[in-house]
Amino acid sequence: MAVRDKGKRVKQNRIRHDSLGMIAIAVVVTILLIFLVNESRSLHDKMVLYEAKATTLAEQIEEEQNRTQEIEDLKKYMQTDEYVEEVARERLGLVKDNEIVFKEAE
Repeated sequence: MAVRDKGKRVKQNRIRHDSLGMIAIAVVVTILLIFLVNESRSLHDKMVLYEAKATTLAEQIEEEQNRTQEIEDLKKYMQTDEYVEEVARERLGLVKDNEIVFKEAE
């Protein structure tokens, strides 16, 4: 009978050790899952933030491209005779030969 009792004890100890091992594995897996969920949330938040920044930067790029186009258009206009004539009239007070200039009385 002592051999049977010893065999039962050994079997019960194995079952306990196996149960403790499975519990330890379950705890480790649970901790890993919690960590992964937290990291996933963090990455999602960062992704939303970066998408907002990308949208803002895209808008700024578009504004700068529009501004560049305006500058190019102004540059082309400044190279025309019309612009030269306009500046001569406004800043220098020049007139064409066939024009009559009227001044307001003060």
